[in-house]
Amino acid sequence: MIFGLFRKKNNNQAIVDRQYAALAAAARMPEFYERLNVPDTVMGRFEMLSIAMILFFRRTRASATSGQEIAQEIVDAFFQDIDYSIRELGIGDNSVPKRMKKLAGMFYGRLEAYSKAMDTGDAEALALALQRNIYPETSATADMSGLAGWMMAAESHLSAVAEEVIATGSATLPPVS
Repeated sequence: MIFGLFRKKNNNQAIVDRQYAALAAAARMPEFYERLNVPDTVMGRFEMLSIAMILFFRRTRASATSGQEIAQEIVDAFFQDIDYSIRELGIGDNSVPKRMKKLAGMFYGRLEAYSKAMDTGDAEALALALQRNIYPETSATADMSGLAGWMMAAESHLSAVAEEVIATGSATLPPVS
């Protein structure tokens, strides 16, 4: 009983878990990897999970304080999941913080680049940013216009989601059409 006094209380945990699971499931839709030129690799999965987090984070920026808190907790869960995955891949404990810092930088860089294109409704700029991030070390170009179009549609879809749905952790991303 007394130890509970010092434990962090997280009344949002069930909501965060539910919403993170929905976003992670959306990022794993096979259509991204089969039809929209996202490589089915560890980094390809990171890219799609980042995109799902970015879309949700952008949706909640206009939410009430509680929605923004939930969004931050979901991004925190995302990074905890990445930390766990890195360790599962066999990366040594000494290397994990360095890799996490790099991945966090990648995530926030993508948030900035994708937001800039999406704020102006520039699907072509978004496709170029996706190309640059998803295929950073290749001179071959992959058409990212389908993924950019889906992201624009997903943002529109999420903007129509009621605050009550956000507050319960029940928001979903649309399927790939």
